[in-house]
Amino acid sequence: MSQAKLLMIVGDFAEDYETMVPFQALQMVGHQVDAVCPGKIAGEQVRTAIHDFEGDQTYTEKRGHNFTLNATFAEVQAEDYDGLVLPGGRAPEYLRLDAKVVEMVRHFARENKPIAAICHAAQLLAAAGVVKGRKISCYPACAPEVELAGGTFVPVEMTAAVVDGNLVTAPAWPAHPQWLGKFLGVLSRHRFPPS
Repeated sequence: MSQAKLLMIVGDFAEDYETMVPFQALQMVGHQVDAVCPGKIAGEQVRTAIHDFEGDQTYTEKRGHNFTLNATFAEVQAEDYDGLVLPGGRAPEYLRLDAKVVEMVRHFARENKPIAAICHAAQLLAAAGVVKGRKISCYPACAPEVELAGGTFVPVEMTAAVVDGNLVTAPAWPAHPQWLGKFLGVLSRHRFPPS
């Protein structure tokens, strides 16, 4: 498969694995991944948070790594990208307040471009109004937002992912093999539709 150009929107305290792993893995298989954050430029960093499942009633959170952005948010145009990657963590809860971020998400949905959203990234999908009538997986605590936005929350194992057309969603980072694998499949079909 030839190189796709992918946009990843992150922010401070995006989940560490959900940021680092797709950023590196998608590049490893030959795609360009431009990681951006509103208000920041290429070379600046966001702080990540590590969410873990240690037997408590919800995930635990620890300070993660500094993740270096490789593109400038103010300069990117959604039209230039083949797909969108949305990590979870705490960043989506405030990124959804940024009108340009929301419009970017809408662009990918409107143009039926592949979107990979994991965990709390469902908050961005709901805020953009792109989940109505769609089957969505996410961290279970975000299920009410999916349902209130008109989507159907699909409860799957933490290691599973759900595909609904151009949208690939998963509950959390343990789903990376399924989530990224299914996203690559959707991306390939989008770029090289069967004749």
